Amino acid sequence: MNLSPTYLIRLLEENGYVFKRAKGSHRLYYNPINNKTIIVPFHNGKDLKKGTFMAIMKQAGIE
Repeated sequence: MNLSPTYLIRLLEENGYVFKRAKGSHRLYYNPINNKTIIVPFHNGKDLKKGTFMAIMKQAGIE
């Protein structure tokens, strides 16, 4: 399973999320349809932990 933040961002964008802003090593993505904001930790060269990855997917409504 690919746990990279780049892959997660691609999934979010495919599901209607757009980049809103970045602060430090976190990127915020917003979906205007369901009015949700998702925070993605983006640390260069590091994969996310599986629990973090799945929690962000669940929060975004992607199964």
